Amino acid sequence: MELTASARARTGTRDADGMAVASFVLGLVGLLVLNIFLGPVSIVLASLALRRGTERRGRALLGLGLGVADLLVLAVLASADGTVSWTFGG
Repeated sequence: MELTASARARTGTRDADGMAVASFVLGLVGLLVLNIFLGPVSIVLASLALRRGTERRGRALLGLGLGVADLLVLAVLASADGTVSWTFGG
């Protein structure tokens, strides 16, 4: 089955929209857990979604910002106790 140019464009836009939503969700979850992994993944997905022309540009930008925030939170919390891992409490 051969896709027409308009069908390929719709599929590409849907893929980019999915990447934008995924980057937002992963960035949001990354603030709480696994920020060393989810932060970079969120940044990459947001960048790809923006490059492919997503219709959900705001979500992609939020995912990009949350991915950067994940890494900043990791850096602040890791420098507070001198390790890559961090815990709540004493």
